[in-house]
Amino acid sequence: MVDVLPLVDARLRTALGEPDARAAVTFLGTDRVEVLRFQEGDIVRYATLGMSAQPMSDPAAMLADPVAGPRAELVLSVRAGLAETDKALRPLAVLAASPQVEGVVVAPGASLDVGEPLWPGAPFTSVLVAEPGGLVEDLELDAPLDPVRFLPLLPMTPNEAAWKRVHGAQALQERWLTNGTDLRDPSRRSVPLE
Repeated sequence: MVDVLPLVDARLRTALGEPDARAAVTFLGTDRVEVLRFQEGDIVRYATLGMSAQPMSDPAAMLADPVAGPRAELVLSVRAGLAETDKALRPLAVLAASPQVEGVVVAPGASLDVGEPLWPGAPFTSVLVAEPGGLVEDLELDAPLDPVRFLPLLPMTPNEAAWKRVHGAQALQERWLTNGTDLRDPSRRSVPLE
């Protein structure tokens, strides 16, 4: 078996530079998940490292395949200095552990909810998983392993999350685009949903 985490770490460093901080969280019965922080100008990015160690498997499958299946890491980008976003490390680790803990497959268009603000005072308790490939390119692995995809997370207010459940991820993203929503603003208000 290939240890993919050193390769993932190297890909993150190539795309985002050297992390200026990292924290590790271990949940009972799961592998360790690290969250790395990268600062670039007024943007701070948090990337998980550990979620891709095991492939995600269909929760309906009788046995999890130890080799085949999608692999991913999560990336959250926010404006620095406007909120205590470093407190998002634990919620991000919880989201990254969800495939192991809950048997979910995290994919673009999905909603992930931590049930509490992503950081103190945040108007967001959930995120929309966006399409990969823009910020950090997929990491190709030798067959039969699936590539590691770096999935951007877009924070959603409770109203946006409810609206997305009815209208879909694409409709919400179009609403954000139409209204010129700054998705990196850690204290932004909900987009108009009327």
